[in-house]
Amino acid sequence: MADWAVPSLNHKTLLQHANTPYMDKLARLGKNGRLVTVADGFHPGSEVANLSVLGYDLPKVYEGRGPLEAASIGVDLQPGEMAMRCNIICIEDEKIKNHSAGHITTEEADELIKFLQDKLGNDRVRFHTGIQYRHLLVIKNGNKQIDCTPPHDVPLKPFAPLMIKAQEEEAEETAALINELILKSQELLKNHPVNLKRIAEGKDPANSIWPWSPGYRPQMDTLAQTYPTIKRGAVISAVDLIHGIGYYAGLRRVEVEGATGLYNTNYEGKVAAALEALKTDDFVYLHIEASDEAGHEGDIDLKLRTIEYLDSRAVGPIFEAVKTWDEPVAIAILPDHPTPCELRTHTNEPVPFLIWYPGITPDDVTTYDEVAARNGSYGLMKENEFINAFMNCK
Repeated sequence: MADWAVPSLNHKTLLQHANTPYMDKLARLGKNGRLVTVADGFHPGSEVANLSVLGYDLPKVYEGRGPLEAASIGVDLQPGEMAMRCNIICIEDEKIKNHSAGHITTEEADELIKFLQDKLGNDRVRFHTGIQYRHLLVIKNGNKQIDCTPPHDVPLKPFAPLMIKAQEEEAEETAALINELILKSQELLKNHPVNLKRIAEGKDPANSIWPWSPGYRPQMDTLAQTYPTIKRGAVISAVDLIHGIGYYAGLRRVEVEGATGLYNTNYEGKVAAALEALKTDDFVYLHIEASDEAGHEGDIDLKLRTIEYLDSRAVGPIFEAVKTWDEPVAIAILPDHPTPCELRTHTNEPVPFLIWYPGITPDDVTTYDEVAARNGSYGLMKENEFINAFMNCK
């Protein structure tokens, strides 16, 4: 939900402009700061940023997005297997029209992924269905030293120059294999009944795969191994990537019916699940994707609405519920990375955060936004400094 100053909003950021009484209240009652969630040398992807929020040492644990999503959907990677996030995208006039095939449904995508597995899958290549446009490609003996472009970074760009490139000679065969899969998928999906129906309904067709972010099974300690006070923890999200991080972090996955990852997600269901988990768990990671998707669409009005929904339908109800509990609850609020509407993709600027718990001595910040957070008493944090501060709330 972090963003840049927008001229049409009197040069305010969306967080500054939005009506967020609860986040502002928690900023006023708590302490504030900024966090660097994209370490030097890393791409500002959600896998990088969320691992950083949880305090993981990226150079030690980072293996790309693919293996995390594999864990989320129950694909147990074997030695030598390389996993890649595999979007189903829409290509129009040889350009990437959007990274989500017009937000295709999971049911439609499942039919397409199974079709591709039947036509292109073999002993070396496997396709697995994920959620909506987010799926998985597994390649045995794949070489991850390849240059891949996240499709949400390049809306309306010609796709051909962005195809996979080998970073070293040994990876040329892997790059050629993936590029062949992309082109074959375009031929196979072009006239698939799912796409013909979508076109007839005025929707974008899902007419190409786009694999990216390769890696092998990561070696990560659980949060409980690092923070002994977390004997039990939970993750709540609509996104496979976050579930995968939660899997390796030792957090149990809590499913919420109607959680979509979009502005129409089931906020109330997520809040109920988080409050229920807090009755038995020491730590809950509640992830809401809606503002990120609105940023990718470049839709300022929609993103403002998602931020206000977050405040009124998630932050407010949680705060009102836990503020009187006998066992005190600490709350931290932050984005994983900015997704400016102007740019329509992620950036690596520090994000604003707040921490509140009963009895905390507040700082002088009175609103929650990118500008006010610069004056927070936590200052500018990086690596595991934020999570250590949060875990040491007393």
